[in-house]
Amino acid sequence: MTVRRSPASGRAGLRRRLLGAALAAAAAGVAAAPAQAQSDWPSKPIRLVVPFPAGSSPDIIARVIAQPLGKALGQAIVVDNRAGAGGNIGTANVAHSAPDGYSVLFTINGPLATAPALYTKLNYDPLKDLAPVTLVATSPNVLVVDPALKVNSVGEFTSLLRKEPGKLNYGSVGAGSSAHLAMELLKGRENLDILHVPYAGFPQVITAILGGSVQAGFMVPAIAMPQVKEGKVKALAVTSLQRSPSLPDIPTMAEQGVPNFEVISWQAILVPAGTPKPIVDRLNTELVKIIRSDEVRKQLDAQYFTAAGSTPEELTALIKKETQTLGAVIKRLNLTLD
Repeated sequence: MTVRRSPASGRAGLRRRLLGAALAAAAAGVAAAPAQAQSDWPSKPIRLVVPFPAGSSPDIIARVIAQPLGKALGQAIVVDNRAGAGGNIGTANVAHSAPDGYSVLFTINGPLATAPALYTKLNYDPLKDLAPVTLVATSPNVLVVDPALKVNSVGEFTSLLRKEPGKLNYGSVGAGSSAHLAMELLKGRENLDILHVPYAGFPQVITAILGGSVQAGFMVPAIAMPQVKEGKVKALAVTSLQRSPSLPDIPTMAEQGVPNFEVISWQAILVPAGTPKPIVDRLNTELVKIIRSDEVRKQLDAQYFTAAGSTPEELTALIKKETQTLGAVIKRLNLTLD
């Protein structure tokens, strides 16, 4: 027996087939769009967000990197300074930006490693909302003291503090800064009593040491070393695990009896989480070549930074390690900055 279809049923089948084909084409287009966007990247200028003011150390180094990066990618790199809240404002801006490779973060360790412990209302999660690209450079802090203390080593300094508990002061650039946490880590490890005096910046700290208001401090080399070279302050140690290539004559804390003591300053580049892997890989490849170039190395060395260049995984491990180490100090101090 022959079954004949009605014209209406035939038209319905045709509509279903056409609709299915249209949906399949649309799905293919959606799948192809991100791939096309990645292959065309970058097709417009890239915003390099620095969450600190113009003229700050991260801003200076970001601009050293921006020019050769723009040349390598064939697009302008626009430095966008978004300062405030210890770097958290600019960091949050990138964390919540579209993950399309056109918003890139250049920051220091604070907003990534210590901010989660310092701020209970932080509106981003460094490890969930950002994707590491590469470590740019590292620099130790330098423990400097007033020459009037007549100490020549970390051991002599800690012995003096034990003999005169609570009588000496140290300066830092504020609660929660690496300068503050480094001394608090030393205090906890060595059972010391020295009073904290916060200042607006490292120039004010060095002025306070020169004037006798405070007697010591962990400081960035760029500010400390000119005074060390003139004999106005004394450098006792660097806070890296190995001697700094730019400060080869200054021993480490570990060399002077404080093992595994590391509180370094570092600068890194990240993008919003979800940025396509081919874009992250391209950024990493270009940046590592730039960071390790002779020209950039020389400029970083002038700022007492050592060029790095790392994999995203190595940067992730560093963030996790420092979050744990300094987070424990912050917890012990019961310190919050909200």
